[in-house]
Amino acid sequence: MNKKVIIVGAGIGGLSSAVRLLSNGYDVEIYEKNKTIGGVVNFIENNTSRFDLSASILMMPDSYKEIFSYVNKNYKDYLEFIQIDPIYRLFSADGTTNDFYNNISYLTKTLEGISKEDSLGYFKLISDVYEKYLISNKYFLQKSEENFKDLFNFKTLLKALKIHTLSTAYDYISKYIKDENLRNFLAFQTMYIGVSPFDGPNIYTLIPVVSQLYGLWHLKGGMYSFVNALSKLILEFGGTIKTGVAVEEIIFLDGKAIGVKTPQGIKKADIVLCNADFSYAMKNLVKDEYYKDKYTDKKLSEMKYSCSTFIIYLGLKKKYPQLSVHNIYLGKNFKENIEAAFKGSLPENPSLYIYCPSRIDKSMVKNEGDCLNVMVRVPNLLFKEITWDKHNINLLTHMILSQVKSIKGLEDIEENIEYINCFTPLDMARKFNAYGGTVFGLSSNLTQTNYFRPHFKSEKANNLFFVGSSIHPGPGISLVLNSSKLVTEEILKYIHN
Repeated sequence: MNKKVIIVGAGIGGLSSAVRLLSNGYDVEIYEKNKTIGGVVNFIENNTSRFDLSASILMMPDSYKEIFSYVNKNYKDYLEFIQIDPIYRLFSADGTTNDFYNNISYLTKTLEGISKEDSLGYFKLISDVYEKYLISNKYFLQKSEENFKDLFNFKTLLKALKIHTLSTAYDYISKYIKDENLRNFLAFQTMYIGVSPFDGPNIYTLIPVVSQLYGLWHLKGGMYSFVNALSKLILEFGGTIKTGVAVEEIIFLDGKAIGVKTPQGIKKADIVLCNADFSYAMKNLVKDEYYKDKYTDKKLSEMKYSCSTFIIYLGLKKKYPQLSVHNIYLGKNFKENIEAAFKGSLPENPSLYIYCPSRIDKSMVKNEGDCLNVMVRVPNLLFKEITWDKHNINLLTHMILSQVKSIKGLEDIEENIEYINCFTPLDMARKFNAYGGTVFGLSSNLTQTNYFRPHFKSEKANNLFFVGSSIHPGPGISLVLNSSKLVTEEILKYIHN
């Protein structure tokens, strides 16, 4: 009889782990409280447009394709990848616009248009950070970091010293780049894991550099196409996904997780894999203090958490060719307004990420217009200064639209809106049980990374495992897919021991 695994939550970590476990002969059941699977990788749609709910930047396509090769499937039968170039269009408050290409010749022309000195600095930055990436990928991102010796051994420590992580991302970028807009453009991208570039370690300069080196991609139909593909694989391998069924508690007996409690009763399993938000799970699903181990409510409240995000979804009557697929708008007083998200206030001149998938994918709209996600980083709910009521939502919406309208060619965008919706930190908390309404879970600062992040396997129940953004190696679809690979290896080790 096959070993039974119950997975709590159908986010990317839970779905991809299910595929791997099913291919290894396990009986897998997934319980998801929402009607749709995918967690925060989800969608909303109306009669004219389809919007990716949150995730929209596809880096490292090989990490998406790997799971198909793992189960001997051809990803082309499930997904269509479209390469994007330029990877970004940069709009600045001073009125300048620059396109950043994956194509090296076009990129060089853009950089030389800024300055020859910064062109040289940009390529030096890429070279140095690329070396950091190769080291990090080999010695940290691909390792489980479950044991103390995984990090604290002579070889690993030497490699850690070589990547020099102690300076902030912004200070590190500033060593190479003098132009303020170019510097802020790179710093802005380091926030994709919810850490401030003025406080977070410089290792997160990997994000803009990896994007530049490997390019950015789009999945036809939006990011939810990947969720659909994983779901299809699960069903093909005989797995079960139960939606609209909330897990209320993880049940323990004699030092083991024996199953989960749902409104339908207790469901038993040989292994429980939790893909719910880690902090939420430890506070609400693991009710026995013994099995919480060090992650008590007090400990969780003392840990550092990533920021949240506010997103406006716009369905437009007309097309705006001034936009690329991925756009960044740098507002005035960049540092002050970026830091607002980490200090508990709303930005007055927000810098924006603007996603326009209809520029490259006609399936995202049913009319002759465009669909946009406009995103700004905001404080999480652990800051009590902001109430996400109608007044504050309208205030922030107005500020954001004012910034968008300041872009040349987009002055009339407000009068061409036929659909508008928004997503707040409160929505994150309510819909996805995200502790503090964070998008990226636990902060990825130096004291909460690698070995110091929550581990895949429970210290007290050796058949309880975790996967997701707050688990090593961290947030973002590519890293969570890596987390899924690593936790599957740990489960296989547990079974075979």
